[in-house]
Amino acid sequence: MAGLSLFLVLAVAGAAWVLTRPEDPYTAQAPAPVATGPQAGEAAAALDRLVEAVQSGDVEAAEALADPDDAQAVAQLGALAQNGAELQVEGLELRYVDEVTGVAAGRWSAAVDAAWAFGGFDPDPARTEVLVGFRATADDLWITSVGGGDRRTPIWMTGPLTVDRTEDALVLVAGSPGSVDAYARAARAAVPVVRRVLPQWRTGLVVEVAADLDQLGAALDVEPADYEGIAALATSPDGTLAPQAPVHVFLNREVYDQLGPTESQVVMSHEATHVATSAPSSLAPAWLVEGIADFVALRDVDLPDTVTAGQIIREVRRQGLPEALPSSADFDSTSTYLGSVYEAAWLVCRVLAERGDQEALVRLYDDASRSGRLQPELRELFGWSEEQLVDAWQAELERLTA
Repeated sequence: MAGLSLFLVLAVAGAAWVLTRPEDPYTAQAPAPVATGPQAGEAAAALDRLVEAVQSGDVEAAEALADPDDAQAVAQLGALAQNGAELQVEGLELRYVDEVTGVAAGRWSAAVDAAWAFGGFDPDPARTEVLVGFRATADDLWITSVGGGDRRTPIWMTGPLTVDRTEDALVLVAGSPGSVDAYARAARAAVPVVRRVLPQWRTGLVVEVAADLDQLGAALDVEPADYEGIAALATSPDGTLAPQAPVHVFLNREVYDQLGPTESQVVMSHEATHVATSAPSSLAPAWLVEGIADFVALRDVDLPDTVTAGQIIREVRRQGLPEALPSSADFDSTSTYLGSVYEAAWLVCRVLAERGDQEALVRLYDDASRSGRLQPELRELFGWSEEQLVDAWQAELERLTA
């Protein structure tokens, strides 16, 4: 092989000598120029065109921002525009911030500030930073990807969705449509369940279903393993805890899809209550935040206490009565006894509603959510100290375990 390589070198050298003999001078062709560094201005302009395409639902214009030979990029950008139309995305912003990688073969990734709202559901926009990939040549600049890396990736930006939209519920499903009809039915049914207790809630419910646990983790900017046992949660799409932030329900389909019809509806109604009560920004104790959500979700469900409180009943029989109300630490998603903690919180709220009524329970939640205080409102609305509440709750647990 070494001899062959030497022969090729000599042959090429001979050809070059022939081409450069004086009577036939050789003129070398200049190499095609390539982009040597990030072109921030051109990239920002491409993002502006993407915003226009998404806001207008112009799939072809969005696809034209990707290299036609890059099928994956073409599909993703086209899906962005289609999703924008179906979700009625409003107030979309994509602002180029800075490069986060160096340039390799004309390619780089940049941090982009993104803002968006789903029209008719989000009174204020979500805002987060996403990664956008670019590739530049002498003649063109392409968008190669949206999302990924170590930044949050909103589900609606990842690719094609199945969307179900009514006046009161918006459900978006990534990947295989799967049980989209079941998700939509549960979301639509949850709205009146919540409004029977919280009639002032009128903004409606947004439910986002990731294709898998990894995509859910990317959307929430968490480790997927942290939520592998959780069926659903209500949180802001951008991680913001401000009272004005939109709150959506995110489903972990790997767990949610295993639930029966009653259990899945209770989960959806529970999370819808969190949306209606702006739970992520609440200053109320965790037992009140979670307890009132279960109180609303279970209010009209015809199930015996041995089912709705079965885990805490078994726990009390094994360990005895708890000495204090559930703490924030007790609601850790990795807790072995998480189910019994939720049931315990629900029973606290049921005891309160029986002492006063559901309107007093809602007022307690609202006041505690704003102030972070429990004692003054508890005394005013129910005539109890926190110690007396614990006593009444323990008495209910004793009754149930007798």
